[in-house]
Amino acid sequence: MNFVVVGAGAWGTAFAVHLARSGQPTCLVPRRPEQAERLALTRENSDYLPGINLPQTVAVVCDLRAALAGADVLLLACPSQALRETTHRVHQQLGEVKPRLIVSLAKGLELDSHLRPSQVIASVFPTGVTGSLTGPTNAREVALGLPAAMVLGVTDSSGVLDIQAALSAPTLRVYLSNDLAGVEYGGSLKNIYAIAAGCCDGLKLGDNSKAALLTRALAEMVRVGTALGARAETFYGLSGFGDLVATCHGEWSRNREFGEQIGAGRSVSELLNDRKSVVEGYKTTKSFWELCAENNIYAPILYEMYRILFETKAPASALNSLMTRVLKNE
Repeated sequence: MNFVVVGAGAWGTAFAVHLARSGQPTCLVPRRPEQAERLALTRENSDYLPGINLPQTVAVVCDLRAALAGADVLLLACPSQALRETTHRVHQQLGEVKPRLIVSLAKGLELDSHLRPSQVIASVFPTGVTGSLTGPTNAREVALGLPAAMVLGVTDSSGVLDIQAALSAPTLRVYLSNDLAGVEYGGSLKNIYAIAAGCCDGLKLGDNSKAALLTRALAEMVRVGTALGARAETFYGLSGFGDLVATCHGEWSRNREFGEQIGAGRSVSELLNDRKSVVEGYKTTKSFWELCAENNIYAPILYEMYRILFETKAPASALNSLMTRVLKNE
């Protein structure tokens, strides 16, 4: 089965390494020609995944049309806010090629439209089959072959059983879910709460407060997700609880680290200006805040994170607002 990974950031590179190690024909397509040339020559993505060798069996191609010829599965490995532009580029170069499945690796909602990644892809490929691959997976650990599990969300899982098998390997177990909305909402929401968990770390609030935050964050994810049409049980799986735990505790988590810096006193604008990598939870917070306001969904943690990120509210003040709300049953 031929896989094409469009986007050579840390996660796109790591997944190409995983596929090649599993014996799957894989093509990696960087966005910039100079990046493709450097990757092909050095076999290392020094910008985003330093120290990881890119197997010779991964074809690094900058010609998107050539890469897409004969593709069975497309994996779009780009930030959520770049997904529409990336999908349009793919659409323009596909020609007569019709991949069996186009999969998003993004974790976030599109600004303004509030569309999930698979919905963005479907708006460009209305007759294509789309999905989302997500879960508690740090790119470096996947590239190193450490054990992990993910979930592939599709609307109809019956037609992708062989793709599930091809994506899986002894070091990466891929489950299927036909709750595509739940899979994508879980993977997006957890980034918001990871920033909140980072704020706890930056404020040095201790383990008790972080455990309480994660518990209430999960309850809030279920409340928000089900109000938007997802199934509750999905949020107790890999794309919800699993990814929440990993992203809120991992030292590697960009969202958690971003929140930790905010909790320690740095300004949001300063942190965003200093970054090369994308913090998905930042813009996703705005999208979900708007969605919750439009649909009258009760989400106090999410609301306070919006105030911290977009209204310069101090994290300590936001914590006080959460802790002094009217008492209620769990």
